[in-house]
Amino acid sequence: MVQHISFSGFKIWDECPYRFKIEYIDGKKGFTGNIFTAFGTAIHEVCEKTLLNEWKTGEEAQNFSQSFQKEWESLDEDLKIEKDLQSFMEQGKKLAPICIPELKKAFEGCEVVQTEMDLYENIEGTDLKFKGFVDLILKDPKTGKHYVIDWKTCSWGWDARRKSDKITGYQLVFYKKFIAEKLQIDPKMIECYFALLKRTAKKNQVEFVRITTGNRKMKNAEEALNKAVHFIDKGFYPKKKTSCSKCPFKRTEWCP
Repeated sequence: MVQHISFSGFKIWDECPYRFKIEYIDGKKGFTGNIFTAFGTAIHEVCEKTLLNEWKTGEEAQNFSQSFQKEWESLDEDLKIEKDLQSFMEQGKKLAPICIPELKKAFEGCEVVQTEMDLYENIEGTDLKFKGFVDLILKDPKTGKHYVIDWKTCSWGWDARRKSDKITGYQLVFYKKFIAEKLQIDPKMIECYFALLKRTAKKNQVEFVRITTGNRKMKNAEEALNKAVHFIDKGFYPKKKTSCSKCPFKRTEWCP
C-alpha cells in the first residue's frame, strides 16, 4: 500500500496513473539511471560537500572525477559507452569548480539553512505523506527571506517552454508549501529557484531560474496533488494512452 508520494511519483502519476500503479503498487522498476543521472548525482555531491566545507575549495574537479567514476561503475553494463565517460568527465571537471562561486555571487550574503532537507509531511485530508529531498535552503539574514534551490544538470540549458512548464514548476511549489509548514515560515518570505548546471554551454554555465509560486499557482498545485492522492486512495489507475510512446512498460507483460 502506498504510504507517501514524492514529486517524481506525482509526475509519473500525471503522465499516466497506470504507470504509477506498475511502479509504486506492483513494485516494477522502470527507469533505473543512466550516464546523465550519474553526472547529476556527482555534481550534486560536489556542490553540497563543498558548500558545507566537507570538501576543500579548489579540489572540485578532482572530487567530481572520483564521485562520477563511482556513479559510472554502478550503472548497468549495457549503458556504459567509454567515449561518453570521457566527454562527460571533462565537462564535469570544468563545471564543478564554478557552481558554488556562482551561487555565492547570485545570493550574496546568504547563509545556509540546510542542504538535503528531508520532507515527510502530512497531506491534509489524507493518510498519505509528501516525501521530498530539498537540495538547498538559503536565508538572507538582513531581510529574513528564504531561498529554496534545486540543482538541475542539463546540456546547454532550458528553453522558454521548459522554464515555464507547469508540472516542472510544481516541484518547487510543493517544496515551498511543505517547507513553510515545517519551518513555520510565511510563504511570502520564500522564493524558489532551479539552478541549471550546464554541461555543454559555452557561457552562463550556471543559471538560476526563478519559479513563480504565487497564491494561484500554490492553489493549482495543491489541487493537482490532492487529485492524485484521491485517485491513489481509491485505487483508480486509468491508462493515459497519450503517454505510451515514452513509457518503459509499453508492450511489456505489465502493459501489453
